[in-house]
Amino acid sequence: MATAKKKRPKSKMPRASASLPPAVYETLEQIAREKKVSLSWVIRDAAEKYIADRWPLFGQSPTGGDQQK
Repeated sequence: MATAKKKRPKSKMPRASASLPPAVYETLEQIAREKKVSLSWVIRDAAEKYIADRWPLFGQSPTGGDQQK
């Protein structure tokens, strides 16, 4: 008899996949261990900080206006 697969609720966040150099990956893992958070959390945090630095008016999407640096 086949078992029914459990359906996971769909995440509201889109997923992304990226290849990283081994040294970068290991550093991110180390940060995650030290902070006791997931690797995904560290990557999201870094991405959000990058965006905030690049586009200080975060409410304005980089694709939604004429803002350039």
